[in-house]
Amino acid sequence: MSTDHSTVFQQILDNRRSVRAYTERVADQVLLQQIFQEAQRAPSNCNTQPWYTAVVSGERCRSLGNKLQDALNQGLYQMDFPYLGSYEGIYKERQHGAASELYSSMEIAREDKAARHEAFMRNFDFFGAPHAAFLFLPEQFGIREAADLGMYAQTLMLSLSAHGLASCPQTALSFACDTVREELGVDSSMKLMFGISFGYEDKEYPANTCRVGRAELDQSVQFIK
Repeated sequence: MSTDHSTVFQQILDNRRSVRAYTERVADQVLLQQIFQEAQRAPSNCNTQPWYTAVVSGERCRSLGNKLQDALNQGLYQMDFPYLGSYEGIYKERQHGAASELYSSMEIAREDKAARHEAFMRNFDFFGAPHAAFLFLPEQFGIREAADLGMYAQTLMLSLSAHGLASCPQTALSFACDTVREELGVDSSMKLMFGISFGYEDKEYPANTCRVGRAELDQSVQFIK
């Protein structure tokens, strides 16, 4: 890897993408502590650092995954923050485009609802990852602090990428918030925003060949002189 800072950063950005299959290799605890310590450098409004993160690894991951799948198969959806998942215009086009790319990489046809449901349920076993982080906000906080949590999450995922680990941020991991809190011993005052599965990428899994694009810069940024 290059030692030029801008080149290194570009490589880290390129390596950070949503990975949906992992090896069984568990990351060393010392490395995990370093990564999460680096994530603490994320900015926040008035340095409030409003995030709270619960990290689960190894067999606890598999056990929690089974319980999440059981809860959702029984229709026991509980969410601390509303989620519609419905978009319009260009945002809908991007959503559908990403889904099409992903399912195509796994050779799952649009009309194959059973296979699509099976692929969706893999969210709740963390795509086989040996680690998952659940990101919470204390109940007194709102939209502005949620933005801080987003900056923390991106810093965390970039740190994971820099250390050779892959990740996938998942809104779906907030769909059974009560189950997560109960299993991980998190206080009810902590509200679950989303989760991040992470570990070492399984490079042979078809979904990991998927690469979604990004909008042209002039669609998102206006330079004013």
